[in-house]
Amino acid sequence: MTLPVGNEAAHAAFASAMESGALHHAWLFAGPEGVGKASFARAAALRLLAEGASPGTLPRVDGVGGFDVPEGDRTRSLIAAGSHPDYRELTRQPKDADKPGVDLARSIPIAQVRALQPLFATTPSMSSRRVVLIDAIDDLERGGANALLKNLEEPPAGTIFLLISHAPGRLLPTIRSRCRLLRFEPLDDKAMAGVLRDRLPECDDAEIAALVKAGQGAPGRALGFAGLELAKLDEAMAAIARDGDPGNARRARLAKLLAPKAAQPRYEAFLDRAPAFIAASAPGRGGERLRTALDSYDAARALAASARGLSLDAQATVYEMAGLVAKLGE
Repeated sequence: MTLPVGNEAAHAAFASAMESGALHHAWLFAGPEGVGKASFARAAALRLLAEGASPGTLPRVDGVGGFDVPEGDRTRSLIAAGSHPDYRELTRQPKDADKPGVDLARSIPIAQVRALQPLFATTPSMSSRRVVLIDAIDDLERGGANALLKNLEEPPAGTIFLLISHAPGRLLPTIRSRCRLLRFEPLDDKAMAGVLRDRLPECDDAEIAALVKAGQGAPGRALGFAGLELAKLDEAMAAIARDGDPGNARRARLAKLLAPKAAQPRYEAFLDRAPAFIAASAPGRGGERLRTALDSYDAARALAASARGLSLDAQATVYEMAGLVAKLGE
């Protein structure tokens, strides 16, 4: 399995631990959302289980080149089918089973952790190893976190926990203390552009550049904006910021464009992009102009949060947000 681009040092550290034969029982993969933590964890889980089932038959682990497992490998097939007896993955589940990935539950309930206990009461089926991956442990209910802690304190034989966290500081200190921390960092712009061009060959340079900015070092985040014409949104904001939009025509046009229900994904992207656009204008400013940018940024973040939390009218919200962008040119 090809490893995600970037964070080669983290990949190599885990590979070294595997090669040493003294792999810690619990790992906390920590870093911003979208930088490849979960993708790496799934590649590592596949390799751990495949290696356990067929010791000595796989190529040596290479932390940079990949944790390769052949296409026809039985472990690979079972995990792909969701039927490997020694692998469990805990994630937020869809509220409606008929619409997977559309509307997810707000958290991972304690029931999912409790469902692991029968598994832990037996020995692994296909080797001496089993892997439990939680993506993300930040989403675990407090009761679930406490239940999991018992397993981390007294790990079931052969069990390796791979825990994904976007905000490790919010976790129970007792959970953090029982894990080996592996940090994942944002990618630089060059690596980001490479990933995006590979995944989105139909995008032109302007859109790739806009996605790089929007992703803030996280390819997963950037890919979530794909197809939303971020470059055009950035151009519209730049035009408003240049002269302050004294006639209000540009902000009114943008508000009307993003208001329809069909434009909801672009509206959501705009709520993310506008505060970042304002923040990017701050360097190089001074005095009152800097104060204007900082105040506008704070107001834009608050407005974006309110728009989502209170389901504010989209057209009015875009108009108000664009007004904050306009202050940059006044």
